[in-house]
Amino acid sequence: MDKISIKRLSLDDADSLFKFEIENRSYFNTIGLSRSDSYYNRDSFQEIIESLVGEQENDIHYMYLVMNTQGEVIGRVNLTDVIKEPLNKAELGYRIGEKHQGKGFATAAVKLVMKQAYLVHKLHRIEAGTSPHNIGSQIVLIKNGFHVVGKYNQYILKSDGWADSLLFEKVLD
Repeated sequence: MDKISIKRLSLDDADSLFKFEIENRSYFNTIGLSRSDSYYNRDSFQEIIESLVGEQENDIHYMYLVMNTQGEVIGRVNLTDVIKEPLNKAELGYRIGEKHQGKGFATAAVKLVMKQAYLVHKLHRIEAGTSPHNIGSQIVLIKNGFHVVGKYNQYILKSDGWADSLLFEKVLD
């Protein structure tokens, strides 16, 4: 497997991240990770990036780009909805581009961001949700030491109605 690294999102990353999102738009739509049309407008996207970078500075989210050895953005791995003391927790999210699927990059990226969560961001627990049908995502979580703790019924509104979500957690130590 090729090596990957993660890089914390900065304003300088807007162009490369926009390119990644545009290239993978139809793929993400087919697997249920769609975004609004405004997300794919360059000016709106810039505003979103500026907002996210500001929220990182305020410990609300920590957004990371998954990079290959050529410096290309191949995915994202994010720690969102951060709650500091007394909980010290965040939610994990990740997406890998279509042409990079099935190569272990998501598993590797989650492993790297878990180290950041513990060592840099001083978090105690990470939670993640996934569709009961997304076996690949469940495998990524299990390989990284996450455990299923429950299921939310009719949790996420999608274009075809409400979908359930499996809830995973990992306590960092």
